[in-house]
Amino acid sequence: MPLVKPLSPDANEEVKELAKFFNETLGFCPNSVLTMQIRPEIARSFINLNKAVMENHGRVSSALKRLIAYISSNASGCRYCQAHAIRAAERYGADQEQLNHVWEYKIHSSFSKAERAALDFALAASVIPNNVNMNIQKELHKYWDDGEIVEMLGVISLFGYLNRWNDSMGTTLEGGAIESGKKYISKNGWEVGKHQ
Repeated sequence: MPLVKPLSPDANEEVKELAKFFNETLGFCPNSVLTMQIRPEIARSFINLNKAVMENHGRVSSALKRLIAYISSNASGCRYCQAHAIRAAERYGADQEQLNHVWEYKIHSSFSKAERAALDFALAASVIPNNVNMNIQKELHKYWDDGEIVEMLGVISLFGYLNRWNDSMGTTLEGGAIESGKKYISKNGWEVGKHQ
């Protein structure tokens, strides 16, 4: 049972319009956003930040951004966000092998050296204490420019917010996200947990 129950998708017309963004990314408006709209300015600000962070300006693809979100959410332990991120990665065309072997990214042949550097960064930036060291920085700068690194850290930071929100709120996980979680990450111990 969530800490606070989400409102109806029709509760705020402006939020409803902005939330159409999630119909593309997930196929539904997340319960987290429906809860945020209890204070509409939080929902509006979050949706606009999400759009800005997920917009592509360089070579960091939409699929890679969602894999970064997954690795970050896994490090934080938020099962809600893990399921959402892997679902969005699938919907944005992540390679099937990458989806099936996301936790083997360091050694699996479907991941490039540049992608490995990005995912190492996601993991190091998401643990407490932070583990972004000189080796992580050096590898990132081999493959990515400053703007692309900013985009990646934007994703990691956005999901840091979402991880705290959804884990503390106990946000109820939607059916589509549960399907994706079972399909891709249950073999690594993922389960719905408190997000039922």
